[in-house]
Amino acid sequence: MSMSTSPSRSHHLTHNEKDERPRFFDAKGKALCWARAETVPGRHPERWRKDAAGNVVCKRFCNCQGCLCFEYDHIVPFSKGGESVVENCQILQTRVNRFKSDKDSVDKAELRGFSCDVSFTGMNLFWDDIPEVMNYHAGVGFPCTDKELDIIEMAVYGDVIRPGNQCRCRTIAETLGKFKSKSSMPACKLPHDEASS
Repeated sequence: MSMSTSPSRSHHLTHNEKDERPRFFDAKGKALCWARAETVPGRHPERWRKDAAGNVVCKRFCNCQGCLCFEYDHIVPFSKGGESVVENCQILQTRVNRFKSDKDSVDKAELRGFSCDVSFTGMNLFWDDIPEVMNYHAGVGFPCTDKELDIIEMAVYGDVIRPGNQCRCRTIAETLGKFKSKSSMPACKLPHDEASS
């Protein structure tokens, strides 16, 4: 994704003048900014996107500190006259945005250098691992496969929506065999399901 430029304005205030520009992006601007970000192949575009550095982020993890978390960033920093408009908005992994700070003209390779070291591996997770994974993704070296992203998505949204592979979270009663769901959406298969079959 190439970085866009926004019209920056010459913005010099005297000591007594107040900046009347909106500091934050409004809801419509955020929705358009999210929609403009690169999609993640095989993932629902309203839940998962790639930031300007190519990092996978989850829409529910806005303004938090983990590697799947993101913030809405001013491409031309607000402090340097950048406007809070969609043309000047990009999503950035929180860590990347903090390193970028008020710099402008930062290229994708440099942004990528600030990213968490997220790698896609064959690590197996189970339901008991979710709190550990959710905490661990705040550090460096988060291993993640489609199955792990499925588990995170299920924990966050209660279901998984992927092109051609939609499923829902089982209730505890259903898991214990005390209830049969009437939902037409199938229950998600988890890594431990495959191990026990």
